Amino acid sequence: MASQRTRAAATTGLQDSGPTPERRQHGEIERMERAIGDAAGQPSRPFRAVDTLAIMQRRGSITAGMRQAGEDFRSRFGFAHLDPLRALDLSHLRVDEPSPRHDRDGPALRIEAARADVWRAIQAVGGVASPAGSCLWHVLGWERSLKEWALQQGWSGRLVSQEAASGILIAALGALESHFKIPRKLIRSHFQLDKSGSM
Repeated sequence: MASQRTRAAATTGLQDSGPTPERRQHGEIERMERAIGDAAGQPSRPFRAVDTLAIMQRRGSITAGMRQAGEDFRSRFGFAHLDPLRALDLSHLRVDEPSPRHDRDGPALRIEAARADVWRAIQAVGGVASPAGSCLWHVLGWERSLKEWALQQGWSGRLVSQEAASGILIAALGALESHFKIPRKLIRSHFQLDKSGSM
């Protein structure tokens, strides 16, 4: 009984200490807003990395709909297994199956459908060779930083300034929002009226 309490206290101490200084050097992190279930089913509020889309929305560079479009693209990209490096998932190994399974093509068909969705989205922003397509692929799909894409990848081998890269991503997210048909709320600040009353 005492060893269980000791382990629980040690685990609680680790959870409350937060991320290490080394982790804090790799970008902004914050606690989640709402509690989620941990591996033992207990409620917890873990830390998470603040991604590019969250930062841009907080700054007012993009709308909630544009962020949702970016999150949708990232999710489909993940389902499509298009990331360059992937570790083997040992929980899904199939070893010595005695009977044939009817859903063998299920995961493959879902992956192909996700790849088709990603391809249509990339085509909607101008294709993979366009600045918007390249930015979506590397920044949202491969989750590289916008700065890293601008300095290393750029567009067609040309370096792009960080300000231009931000503009490219904003434009790409606007096109994605339209492609995914996410409803957009228009608010009064979106419209500028001159003194004559015309737009």
